[in-house]
Amino acid sequence: MSDRSYASLAKVYDLFLGDVPYGEWLDYITGVLRAHGISDGLVLELGCGTGTFTQMLAKAGYDMIGVDSSPEMLQIASEKQRAACSGPKGQGADADILYLQQDMREFELYGTVRAVVCVCDSINYMADEEDLLRVFSLVNNYLDPGGVFVFDMKTVHYLADVMGDSVAAQHRKEGTLIWENAYFEEDQTNEYDLTFFLKEPDGRYVRHRETHLQRAYPAETVKSLLARAGLVPEQVLDADTRGEPRPDSERLYFVARECGK
Repeated sequence: MSDRSYASLAKVYDLFLGDVPYGEWLDYITGVLRAHGISDGLVLELGCGTGTFTQMLAKAGYDMIGVDSSPEMLQIASEKQRAACSGPKGQGADADILYLQQDMREFELYGTVRAVVCVCDSINYMADEEDLLRVFSLVNNYLDPGGVFVFDMKTVHYLADVMGDSVAAQHRKEGTLIWENAYFEEDQTNEYDLTFFLKEPDGRYVRHRETHLQRAYPAETVKSLLARAGLVPEQVLDADTRGEPRPDSERLYFVARECGK
């Protein structure tokens, strides 16, 4: 993943991804954490982006750390945090979130955390198994004894059959997004070519382009890499049904636990 990924998209990320089911993700993940006895304390979100989900976890009672490689995304997250801190008491205004600009393959913390979460298929940006193993090993290193790692991933079916070689477009008064996909079966990778026309204050529309790469991995491969990193894979679920993964599952939840460094 390029260090400049999301450089332009950050400006309109929340606008064009307004249908992301953050509330459903929050209910599921906080349920998993509480089932493991984690109802408060330090929690790390990897790939936190503009901080929407980080703030929701903070409001749910967790002391949050957000890590992302994009300075533009973190700038927006920090602006949201400042706005929250100026808001009314009891609305998450006192949440003190620490945002760190770091690549998740190389992140460093000052100590351990009770849980690590990663949503919105950020893990799919890991280009190969070595990158996945590096992330999982760091997660294991920074988890408290018995700590929990919860993350989601898009499936091979989703990248190949749902996105495939499709083209999609969204239009808002602030601008237009054109999303072109190219799937490469040999390495199960999808290339997203994103073209934006963003409206400037003077009324002009300025063109921006970004390219993103995501890779899908079979669930058994992910579980094997988790185990190699020292984590115990506990659960793999279809993200929509919360049931067993199916051939047509589009997103999976993984739950793993620290069991010794």
